[in-house]
Amino acid sequence: MVHVYNCHPFASQQIVPTEQEPGLVCCGGGALFVVSAGGCKIEAFQLGEEGCPLICRFATMGTVQSILHSEIGDYLVTIEEKNNAPYLRAYTNWRYQAAEKTRVGVRLLGHFLRGSSMRGAPKEQMEIIEIPLFERPLCVACCGVTGDLLVGCPKSLVLFSLKRQALNDKLSILDFERCLIIHLPGLSPQQVGMDVAICAGYIALQTELEVLVVKLERLPGAAFTQKSADKKPQDHSLVPQDMIPGAEHDNETEGRREGLAGHRDHDDFFIFPKHQELLGDRAKDCGVKISLEWTGMESEARGNFIITYILYRRFAPDFFQDCSVEETHLHSLQFHPVFTSNQEVCVEGVRGVEPTCLFCFFSLPKTGYLYSVRGGVQMVSAYQYPEKAQQAVLTDLFLHIITKNALQCFSVRCAAVAARAEDPYIDTTMKACPPITMELCALRIQLFIGLKALCHYRHHIVLLTTADVETREDTERTARRVMNRKSPFTKPQNPSEMGHGWNLYVVNTVPPLQLYNEMVEYSKTYEETNPLSHSRLHLLSEAHLLLRATLLDPRVGNPVERPQTTGQNLAQALGYNTTRTADRQELQQAFQESCAQLGDCFSRFDKRDCHLALPYYKMSGLSLTEVISRNRGLSNSLCGYGKGFLFFLKHSLYEETLELLTEETANEVLDIFGVAEPSQLPHVIASPSMARASPDCGLAHLERLESIGAPSVPLTLSKAALALRMADLQLYRQHMDRHTEMLQVYGFIEEAKLLLHGRGDTVVPTLLARHLRDNQDGLLVAAMVALHENDKVKLDEADLFFQELCGDVSGPQGGPQLLVDFWEALLMASSQEAVIQELLFRLTTVYIDRVTRRDGRGFKPLKSADDLINWCSHYGALYPWVSILTPAHFNIIPEDLHKLQSLLCGPTLDASSILPLLEQLPDEDNAGLSVHVLCATKLGHYESSIERLLDRCPQAIIPYANHELQNNNMALWWQKLFPELCERTRATQGENTILLAALKETLVVVAMELNPLEFLDLLPDDGTVHFFLPHLLECSQRNLMM
Repeated sequence: MVHVYNCHPFASQQIVPTEQEPGLVCCGGGALFVVSAGGCKIEAFQLGEEGCPLICRFATMGTVQSILHSEIGDYLVTIEEKNNAPYLRAYTNWRYQAAEKTRVGVRLLGHFLRGSSMRGAPKEQMEIIEIPLFERPLCVACCGVTGDLLVGCPKSLVLFSLKRQALNDKLSILDFERCLIIHLPGLSPQQVGMDVAICAGYIALQTELEVLVVKLERLPGAAFTQKSADKKPQDHSLVPQDMIPGAEHDNETEGRREGLAGHRDHDDFFIFPKHQELLGDRAKDCGVKISLEWTGMESEARGNFIITYILYRRFAPDFFQDCSVEETHLHSLQFHPVFTSNQEVCVEGVRGVEPTCLFCFFSLPKTGYLYSVRGGVQMVSAYQYPEKAQQAVLTDLFLHIITKNALQCFSVRCAAVAARAEDPYIDTTMKACPPITMELCALRIQLFIGLKALCHYRHHIVLLTTADVETREDTERTARRVMNRKSPFTKPQNPSEMGHGWNLYVVNTVPPLQLYNEMVEYSKTYEETNPLSHSRLHLLSEAHLLLRATLLDPRVGNPVERPQTTGQNLAQALGYNTTRTADRQELQQAFQESCAQLGDCFSRFDKRDCHLALPYYKMSGLSLTEVISRNRGLSNSLCGYGKGFLFFLKHSLYEETLELLTEETANEVLDIFGVAEPSQLPHVIASPSMARASPDCGLAHLERLESIGAPSVPLTLSKAALALRMADLQLYRQHMDRHTEMLQVYGFIEEAKLLLHGRGDTVVPTLLARHLRDNQDGLLVAAMVALHENDKVKLDEADLFFQELCGDVSGPQGGPQLLVDFWEALLMASSQEAVIQELLFRLTTVYIDRVTRRDGRGFKPLKSADDLINWCSHYGALYPWVSILTPAHFNIIPEDLHKLQSLLCGPTLDASSILPLLEQLPDEDNAGLSVHVLCATKLGHYESSIERLLDRCPQAIIPYANHELQNNNMALWWQKLFPELCERTRATQGENTILLAALKETLVVVAMELNPLEFLDLLPDDGTVHFFLPHLLECSQRNLMM
């Protein structure tokens, strides 16, 4: 369905002052090119000025059959005919003709770049480049991104790359290099309506009833593979066909392929192929074989390209569209790239960046088709014309078509596709855009007589009309005059005398902002009759897309300054007229207004799309209070609010926005939800935006909700929070005592805003959280742990919460004690390895800092070291030798030291991660020594630990050895511990009873583990063997028994 709106996209029109009847027209570079009916002269007119003044005119070398302008390179390319021979020519530096410089240079393609005969002093002159071909050129296309030239021939497509060579600082010269021949053996030279298009590596081929789109992709360093194509040898245009192996097979294959225009069977019936659409990978099954022949000089580029099939569409004549078989053929093939504001605009002579989106358009007489082919192929729109279309052009804002007597304007969905390609947040709760599948609309039908041709440049539409103006009376008068003459022959009349009229119009389109305002005013007619009218929503969506397409254009508000050369001074930046550029700030304001209007529409709806009110209101920049005020006038009663508005209001209150509503507005919100969705009241009251709402009003609504349904924990907690705001502690305790702490934790999980507001760097504790800090800190910590484990709060946000909560309370060094309690509780509950390691590091940092500072203010933690050892697997029981180093009555914050030692005795903590922290902890006392030895032992440094203990606390050496020197470390008993004890005992002459006792314990272990010979080898030779004889005897007896 196509909606028709009587808006005015056309602002004005003017007649181009051509001297002769136009034959062909094209636009580009701010100029209109007109080929006279004789086909041997080209006139260029300035489009951007009043009256379209003449820029220049110049003669061609043959009769022009086709003409095209390239924005990149600012050159013209023509297909000409002279003496029944076709020629392909490119006209560069044509602007020099404006200064009446008649010098013209003619050369062959590539002659200047590769030869030396024409090198010399640079000359300011127009150049005509002869481009030789092996086949007859049928059509041409220029790439809007690179300026490359694609030529369509009966059996192949030839690609010429645009080259530029600088002669000096002011002058440069353009040339072309034939780099690729795309062979299409399935094409037939007799087929009608062949056309080609090229843009950003995409190539489109259109014949009478078929369209094929492929992509030429470069694979760096990859060998050539023809994706989705046969692996047959390449065709060589330089070799005769009969000398190519397998040529006969190719001819047979071509004959078997279904023809583009059908074929005639033996009974003289035409058989047409059926309609067919193949997208993506399926397009390779279309039967069109493609092979590549590289002809460029850049050998490194050979073999690094693949052909990817994108789209194939085949049509059959449709007799139900009032079209005969002869009239049914495709036309108006076009690629339309869309660049967005995040990209650079292609400037003259410079190869631009890849477009954000690329669209392919082609048309039948009664139907037009628009496909998006970049980033996945899909059909965007299908246009049903009321009359037979002769030609169509696609622009950023509209699709313009001409019929025999009318210019019609249709909306397009290019902006909807480009917006989604550029912004990943579209179609979320953050941003929205009208859907790509939205119904199309026709804005205006402008009548003309005898329309023949159509082209466009930016906001200019060029129309060529040719009409028979001879009346009936003129016909009868001419007949009588012929009959009265004596001579049977009449003098031939010139075109003007024959009565045939023609005109060349330039129609200027309305600026997008002006058309947007007209569409908004037009939509108010629907609002007066039916505020929920679908037509109003559709028209506002079209206006929104109009603004979005304008804002996506990188030239809006940021006109590109093209590089100026001597010849371009006459063109004044090639039509980049900054006076026509809309003010981006004004457009942005209109865009936000459009979003607000769409939000108003969706806020009234009760349909499936009512949720779109949320993203549109967000994009409008309106505050919550302003949105409520806009919707207040849309309803006479509270029940009249639409689901879209309620959806927006609910999500806006739930999101972490710190916009405070006034008391009046907040109470109004409570009244709205009290009637529309009373079950949401506990969550609404907890919103930070509702902080100024009257607690009496909120409590009354909650009491009413509780009376009609079962009480819930969040409802009870909300009532307790309101009681705190009312300073009614008795009522607060009454509500808090109704549920156990475990159920209250579940209630906080369901509504976390009862404890904290904000996210990220702005976390604010609530009044209820501050009260729990002073009276039920265990419940507060448990609730925060539950919120973290249910992904309601991140670890950093919880840290900020406790720091803000305890900012006015003095505490020990290393952070608030409640924060440390939270870390310890979370360590007990968490199963995420990353969180566990982060908590271990944080807790170790706090413990070491407190032990170092000896901060003994007596702040009682929620969990003692024994509690953590019993309930948390990351804390381990202290080793016996650690208890000897730091006995229980040790008077330096035993809890923090005990927890630190317990973590080091546990299985999880990586000792290497805390080595930098140990630098601040001295080992001058036993507390620091225990921590250092524990870390060294966990890292496997047993020998240094043995020496440290023997030096500082020898009474702990045997318990240390019994615990640590086991299994693989058993050999350290006699390799390290025994020699150290012997040496130290000898140094004290046996007077150190602790060392002597340790030596004896060591001898018992050594005697049990070694045989007599090994034991004997360990004994010192200093005459003290009698001390070791009992142990040697025990070793021998044990050995004999075994």
